[in-house]
This record gives sequence, structure tokens and C-alpha cells, in this order.
Amino acid sequence: MPTIRATLHATLAASLLLALLPPAHAQRAGNIGGCDIRRGTLCTNLNLNGANLEGVNLANSQFTRSDLSGANLRGATLNEANFSQAEMAGATLDKASMLRANLRGARLTGASFKEADLRNAILQNADLHDADLTAAQLGGADLTNARAERSRFDGAELTRSNLRAAKLAGASFVGANLQGANFTRAQLSNADFSGANLDQAVFLNAQTDGCKGCP
Repeated sequence: MPTIRATLHATLAASLLLALLPPAHAQRAGNIGGCDIRRGTLCTNLNLNGANLEGVNLANSQFTRSDLSGANLRGATLNEANFSQAEMAGATLDKASMLRANLRGARLTGASFKEADLRNAILQNADLHDADLTAAQLGGADLTNARAERSRFDGAELTRSNLRAAKLAGASFVGANLQGANFTRAQLSNADFSGANLDQAVFLNAQTDGCKGCP
């Protein structure tokens, strides 16, 4: 009996310990490519190509001019992080929280932002061509002069977003909420707005040849 009781106690203790441990993708400290991976870290001009940062809390961090090509940031917390001029081609940011993140001038070609939260993010002059922003939250985001040819915004939320002079030829906004969005002087050739909410959206001097669903 004592042996059985001791074994039972050990099993329960181990189970309790496992229950208290954070999941493998939770916030954690570590070092990748010379960068201390933690909230508020400074990782400028570093090579983080292909880094696995899934689910990590990197809010308020600095990644200016760093290379995060092909990096996995799925589900990461990146609120108010600075990715200006960063190289992020092919990166995965699905379901990432990027409230007020700075992506000015970042290269995001072919990146995936499916269901990501980019409300009030700064994407001025960013290169988003062929990116996937399906069902992303982009309310109040600034995409002035952004390149987003052939990008997908299907089902995305872009209420009051600024897309002035954005290059959106061949982009898809099927079923997107574009209420109050500003497309002044945007290039919308062959874009698709089928089923999109365009209430109060502005298309002043926009190029809309071949555009499907444009007003």
C-alpha cells in the first residue's frame, strides 16, 4: 500500500506540474540570431531568416531593417512593434496581434496575414504584393502608397482604412467591409470588390479599368 500511495502522489504531482507549465509557444526568453527574444527587445539589422517565433509576445519590440524572410510569427503578439524597412517576404503572421504595428516600407511580398489583427497599423509604402490578408482586421490602418498587387483582402475588415495612391491592381476584396475606406488615386485595375461593403468609401480619381464591383 505505501508503495502504491507514493506512486499515486508522484503521478498527481507530475500532472499538476504539467498543468502549470506554459505551452511551448508561449512567451519565453531565448536567443535567435543574436536577438534576445522577449517583449520590448531591440533586434535591428539582424538576420532572423526562417526563425520560429510562433506565439511569442514581442509587443513594443524593434525589428527595424531586420531580415525575417520566411519567419513563423503565427499567433504572435506584436502590438506596437516596429518592423519598418524589415524584409519579411514569405513570413507567416496568421492570427498575429499587430495593433498599431509599424510596417512602414517593409517588404511583405507573399506574406500571410490570415485573420491577423492589424487595426491602426502603419503600412505606408509597404510592399504587400501577392500577400494573403484574408479575414484580417485592418480598420483604421494606413496603407498609403502601399504596393499590394494581386493581394487577397477577402472578408477583411478595412473600415476607415487609408489606401490613398495604393497599387492594388488585381487585388481581391470579395466580401470585405470597406465602409469609409479611402481609395483616392489608388490603382484598382482588374481588382475584385464583389459583395464588398463600399458604404461611404471614397474612389476619387482612382484607376478602375476592369475593376469588378467598383462604383
